[in-house]
Amino acid sequence: MHELTGFQRDILYVIAGHGEPHGLAIQEDLEEYYETEVHHGRLYPNLDTLVEDGFVEKGKRDERTNYYALTERGREHIETRRKWEARFID
Repeated sequence: MHELTGFQRDILYVIAGHGEPHGLAIQEDLEEYYETEVHHGRLYPNLDTLVEDGFVEKGKRDERTNYYALTERGREHIETRRKWEARFID
């Protein structure tokens, strides 16, 4: 997980919680957590980076809507991070 930003890691957690969310669902959950607007110009480039780096898979739900899903690499990184955190947090 060390190569990901905190924002990118948060995106992975949101995707893991939803299964195959579309971009707007990811954006809404991040905005709720951050308590501020998450602009498209921040969200989608980070999603694209996660896709390019093999953490997330991007697919088409219909002509206008993409979905995002964790890859095995993405799931492994979340699990590694959770194990690392568990060493320090009860």
